[in-house]
Amino acid sequence: MAMFFPGESHTFSEYLLVPGYSSSECVPANVSLKTPLVRFKRGEEPSISLNVPMVSAIMQSVSGEQMGIALATEGGMSFIYGSQTPEQEAAMVKAVKDHKAGFVVSDSTLTPEMTMQEVMDLKEKTGHSTMPVTEDGTPHGKLLGIVTSRDYRPSRDDPSSKVATFMTPREQLIVGDKDITLKKANDVIWDKKLNALPVVDENDCLLGIVFRKDYDSHKTNPNEMLDANKRYMVGAGINTRDYETRVPLLIEAGADALCIDSSEGFSEWQKRTIAWIRENYGEDVKVGAGNVVDAEGFRFLADCGADFIKVGIGGGSICITRETKGIGRGQATALIDVCRARDEYFEETGIYVPVCSDGGIVYDYHMTLALAMGADFLMLGRYFARFDESPTARVNVNGQYMKEYWGEGSARARNWQRYDLGGAAKLAFEEGVDSYVPYAGSLKDGVNSTLYKIKSTMCNCGALTIKELQEKARLTLVSATSIVEGGAHDVVVKDRNHQMVSYQ
Repeated sequence: MAMFFPGESHTFSEYLLVPGYSSSECVPANVSLKTPLVRFKRGEEPSISLNVPMVSAIMQSVSGEQMGIALATEGGMSFIYGSQTPEQEAAMVKAVKDHKAGFVVSDSTLTPEMTMQEVMDLKEKTGHSTMPVTEDGTPHGKLLGIVTSRDYRPSRDDPSSKVATFMTPREQLIVGDKDITLKKANDVIWDKKLNALPVVDENDCLLGIVFRKDYDSHKTNPNEMLDANKRYMVGAGINTRDYETRVPLLIEAGADALCIDSSEGFSEWQKRTIAWIRENYGEDVKVGAGNVVDAEGFRFLADCGADFIKVGIGGGSICITRETKGIGRGQATALIDVCRARDEYFEETGIYVPVCSDGGIVYDYHMTLALAMGADFLMLGRYFARFDESPTARVNVNGQYMKEYWGEGSARARNWQRYDLGGAAKLAFEEGVDSYVPYAGSLKDGVNSTLYKIKSTMCNCGALTIKELQEKARLTLVSATSIVEGGAHDVVVKDRNHQMVSYQ
């Protein structure tokens, strides 16, 4: 007869934190969210720690190079998606490592032959009004000019007019050379009253752009994730098939950590992958593994040498593994079980293996619950897919801006390696959907708001660090009626358009 786990399987929305005593020191400004990313021995410090407990999911619709740069700026780490060729993934990793803070690589580049209508369409898609014009339309092509919203008037100009007729030409532009520092670039911007300064190499090819609006932000990023050479830190996803080819390229590109991207990690395939990495790179290359949902799965991967272990099967908003295969476990229950196993493993071996909660985060308060339940950090997909920096298109759906978001198990991604059971190299059936998520603007604004909520809640629990939260947190299960009570109810709420919405 099958083995049955006792009790029910619960998710985050079924729990609430009960406030604890808060001293006068418990204010958000005093809270530290620093947390270990990789395993370490008792009495030692981890070789990599996150400054905020957030990493971005290993997904085509989430983690490209712009996400890697933006998240590292805020103190987290992106894991570049592996469902592309090893060479393409390595190039993305290298782009993050080579990024010079404050020097933006354009994602809205024009050619002289494009029309004003195409310019407006691109502005609608990206939200960016400053667009360089290059010879071949690539971000690093020869600079021919620049277009801003001041160069054309949609209400009066012909939409079919060519960019070449209204752009500010190269000879009228002030530019910086490839050796210019960020400080010098900002000095030029202020002295010459510019909004943007293109930076070019000796062949007049565009390297990046420094924007006036970014000046203050680069003064207010104390949490930046930087390596020993002051470069942004970035991770990369790998699979259990082509690691012998992929891993060397990612390491050469500068990846700071790897993670096996798999829907189910309690397998010989992950054991073989970790063993190969250890045999060829020793302990120098950091590699996470997963996903698992119970203590037995955690201990297996910890014994294999995983540097961190991801928890969660079927809880992601675009994941349909549970309804397709009937496999998984409520995210809260799985996380509590695995974190208990992590603590026992630490007591027995003196080795602490961080736990990453992956999936099931719907609201910001779920993040605080996950940390209180034992997670060291969180892997987020839908959350980050909403921001400008995700690699997907911003689209207008029924009058509302949305961002595209699809699962790695969807037909669109066709990432069969993530669901590999050693069989044929194909996607036999879907375990993810193709969807939209509400557009949420810039990552910086969204993350700062979320982190303030987390810090504030931690103060309500009397905790100034994540470890202290895990020691002091008190949680209670709530009934279905209590969940309803937790939101607006029994009132008529005015929405932003002053229309009435009834909550009963």
